[in-house]
Amino acid sequence: MTIAVTAASGKLGSEIIRAVARLGSHSVVALARTPSKAEFLGVEVRSGDYDSRVALEKSLRGVKTVLLVSGMDEPARRVEQHRNVIRAAEDAGVRKIVYTSVQGAEAGTAFSPIVQSNRQTEQDVQDSRLDWAIGRNGIYIEPDVEFIDAYKKAGCIANCAGDRKCGYTTRPELAYAYARMLTEETHNGQTYNLHGEALTQAQLASYLNRAFHTNLSYREMTVAAYEQERVAALGEFLGRVIAGIYAGIREGGMDNPSHFSHAAGREHQRWADYFADVGTAAGQDLLH
Repeated sequence: MTIAVTAASGKLGSEIIRAVARLGSHSVVALARTPSKAEFLGVEVRSGDYDSRVALEKSLRGVKTVLLVSGMDEPARRVEQHRNVIRAAEDAGVRKIVYTSVQGAEAGTAFSPIVQSNRQTEQDVQDSRLDWAIGRNGIYIEPDVEFIDAYKKAGCIANCAGDRKCGYTTRPELAYAYARMLTEETHNGQTYNLHGEALTQAQLASYLNRAFHTNLSYREMTVAAYEQERVAALGEFLGRVIAGIYAGIREGGMDNPSHFSHAAGREHQRWADYFADVGTAAGQDLLH
């Protein structure tokens, strides 16, 4: 079976390609808007520009299953881009599509229009002529690890999530679940929330403290103050979106039942184990 993965040069797409390759017995094709950026993956690379339905159809010929990674454009445009992939897949004779959607508050935050656009693509996938499976991703925990120096400087994690829990995950864990969803028919017609144990921001700070030997605390901000701070740091669009994600956490939009074990056939990695590995890696970096 030939499996194609879109947005293959990105962090999630590349992880999924590696995960599928590790399962063996499947041919993997990488689709990328700029094919040269995906050559490092060591698999066949084809054009995968979401804006070009004709090129997508050509690239999807001979493919049996395609993984559609949600685009990064503004919401209305990404819905049409996703439709290009779905229609090209139908016309090329693809049998199954798997879509990487998101969790989050569906109304009331600056992130909600993005969630709504993902829900529209979910409906478009279900309305297609293809077999389908959908994953709703939790929030990546890697950015918090990568942000550790800024947290150290501030002495705390500060945002507007309050004491509500967030379903976090990692790209490698998501990739493993999607590899199973791509290659196993038992997942057809299913929509899964994909994340590990839900954490409060105070719990996240505690795990970071164990890994990096810090003394971080959590400081709650109002939604308005956090949005103002993020806009100043990241610009109007991205700043409001990030603030909207944490406003959604505050409203309970990221504290959902996890179906990870159903998708992956095993439990999600425990956060104690994940942060132990992070701490080990940090210690090795200090030695070098």
